[in-house]
Amino acid sequence: MGAFHPASVAPARIALDEVAAFGSGLNRPECVLATRAGDLYASDRGGGIRHLRPDGSSELIGGSPALIPNGFAMTREGNFIVANLADDGGVWEIRRDGTTQPLIQEIDGVALPSVNFVWLDAQERLWICVSTVRRGDHQFRRDIADGFIAVRDAQGTRIVADNIHWTNECRTDPTGKYLYVNETFGRRTLRFTIGADASLANRKVLTSYGQGTYPDGMAVDEDGGIWVVSVVSNRLIHVSPQGHQTIVLEDLDLAHVAQLETEFMANRLSRPLVYDNHSTKLKNITSLAFGGPDLRTAYLGSINDDRLAVFTAPVAGLKPVHWDW
Repeated sequence: MGAFHPASVAPARIALDEVAAFGSGLNRPECVLATRAGDLYASDRGGGIRHLRPDGSSELIGGSPALIPNGFAMTREGNFIVANLADDGGVWEIRRDGTTQPLIQEIDGVALPSVNFVWLDAQERLWICVSTVRRGDHQFRRDIADGFIAVRDAQGTRIVADNIHWTNECRTDPTGKYLYVNETFGRRTLRFTIGADASLANRKVLTSYGQGTYPDGMAVDEDGGIWVVSVVSNRLIHVSPQGHQTIVLEDLDLAHVAQLETEFMANRLSRPLVYDNHSTKLKNITSLAFGGPDLRTAYLGSINDDRLAVFTAPVAGLKPVHWDW
């Protein structure tokens, strides 16, 4: 991994024709993980994790009807910890043999609702992101900030930050000092200082986004740049550690975004409007994973495509903890 440069340089714009496709027959590949061996793993609406091998073959690991896998992490043993987006929620484990079971069903005495994302950091602590405790269709409101972040480590599982406006993906920076998290319908990226006990402090709005940007997934590169993926507008935004934004990739329908903005501002935004696809090539991208032998191949997950979008990144991604597992 290269040296960490806090003043990371924004990359040049990536044209849509530079984006290729990888894989086939995927089912809502919202989240993607890559390993040094060339294996890719994607969440699958069929209730499991899809393993895409370097030779082009694939298989579904698991397949529980109780699961809508969203974010997931791979453990040292090669199993998967999965955020369950279904109403019954919780954090689940899918083992390599397909065995599926609940792992975390409550935190601090509160039953877990739908869980959006989980992330394993360099110390193998599990970060858990719950977007909202509300159920039903009208969750995407400007006036609700009831999401939270929890952590699971050797000391147990506990909530470490709350009052978050639709908690989505999180990542640590290259130093391990900070945790970034996207507030999708707060249209912000937050930054916390991570304590030695995994507590979160010094909450700061790193950057706020404007019309049409709804920050969903993210990835961090080796220079500390944060690559933020906006659902609906199919935007990929590079955010510097100081919060400066640069749109790197974009594929949106202006009329659709305008309609969504109207509904969002009126607190009427519904799931179908967010999930519908209106674009030229990208089909509602939601996440990014750096892979390839040099960590410069970028894979984009989505909620509507049956393949992954892929392009060559101008900078290497930060090596994830599972890279050599």
